[in-house]
Amino acid sequence: MLDIKFVRQNPELVKANIEKKFRHSKLGLVDEVLSLDSEYRAVLAEAESIRARRNSGSKEIGRLFAQKKAEEANALKAEIASLGGRLDALSVREKELAEEVKSRMMQIPNIIDESVPIGKDDSENVENERFGEAWVPDFEIPYHADIMESFAGIDLEAARKTSGNGFYYLTGDIARLHSAVLTYARDFMIDKGFTYCVPPFMIRSNVVTGVMSFAEMDNMMYKIEGEDLYLIGTSEHSMIGRYIDTILKPEQLPQTMTSYSPCFRKEVGAHGIEERGVYRVHQFEKQEMIVICEPSESMEWYNKLWSYTVELFRSLEIPVRTLECCSGDLADLKVKSCDVEAWSPRQQKYSEVGSCSTLGDAQARRLGIRIKGKDGTYFAHTLNNTVVAPPRMLIAFLENHYQPDGSVTIPPVLQPYMGGKELLVPKGSNQ
Repeated sequence: MLDIKFVRQNPELVKANIEKKFRHSKLGLVDEVLSLDSEYRAVLAEAESIRARRNSGSKEIGRLFAQKKAEEANALKAEIASLGGRLDALSVREKELAEEVKSRMMQIPNIIDESVPIGKDDSENVENERFGEAWVPDFEIPYHADIMESFAGIDLEAARKTSGNGFYYLTGDIARLHSAVLTYARDFMIDKGFTYCVPPFMIRSNVVTGVMSFAEMDNMMYKIEGEDLYLIGTSEHSMIGRYIDTILKPEQLPQTMTSYSPCFRKEVGAHGIEERGVYRVHQFEKQEMIVICEPSESMEWYNKLWSYTVELFRSLEIPVRTLECCSGDLADLKVKSCDVEAWSPRQQKYSEVGSCSTLGDAQARRLGIRIKGKDGTYFAHTLNNTVVAPPRMLIAFLENHYQPDGSVTIPPVLQPYMGGKELLVPKGSNQ
């Protein structure tokens, strides 16, 4: 959410930013906000004038009574009393206007960074850099669900019976690999100096609206019926919400955390939930990284965060690239974002495995996360990035380590988490 003072002073800039994000339907919000804000300030001024008149009048009444001028005192007393009704009406209107301004302000997109490429949607995202060789196999790599099934590692049919499409059972070596990747990612981030956290997996509505836009909320979140609770779509929601109405000292920053959680997503608007695969699902697990920092340090942290994900994937011998998200692909609260995509040797293309974003002070302003510096109090900046998110990450892992004989190699960094195994062998194999 933007600062109302910024909108007052820069309405055309705010409108130009909305156009850059191709949210043309939101252009009218700026004029609506300015009109409502003008009325709001007029109401405040009138209310303040009445309060001042009541205060001065009360003193004057006492002076008149002291001077034995009862008739004048009573007349003034009646005048002051008559102001009460107007003040009550103004107080009601003040609250109404404050809510109307806030509801519209929360829909106006955040100002994007100057470096963000302009484009309508994800088809116009821009490749930044590649890391590792995007190799093309001279043998066939099966579909990821078939690889998993060869290890007796996945049961989609049973999951459809218990839960429907978009769910899965992982078993045996595949389930162990899933956990190993998460545990390795946790330790990787701890070694980077991040504090490990396991947050609540449900949050209240005021936290949800503090960390994301209404459109994202409707498309992603599952609500618990009869309660003011939502299942989290990512641990970022819970982790940023932890700091609601918090005032931090500069010496407490940056707050760097890596959090584990299951994630639950409706995937509204997705191109269908696959019946056989696990690329797009309703439930998955993720290791996340979150930073709360000084505004002056947010871009430096942004570059650190995505580079950590690249480093982790390369340590697992998976080629990746970074993709700069264009303006039209940025959610309303985001200032700048890039995706990390892993190479798929089966499809011979890159697929998203994580996303890094800086949101400026948008989340902090909504949730009241402030810093008390020597020159006053100001809002913090928040950032988030995916470390790993199985099972999507498992697809990239299995394809890039699949061998012609159907086995899957385990890179050295992951072997300690797999009981020392260097190779996974399909069920029924003679290896």
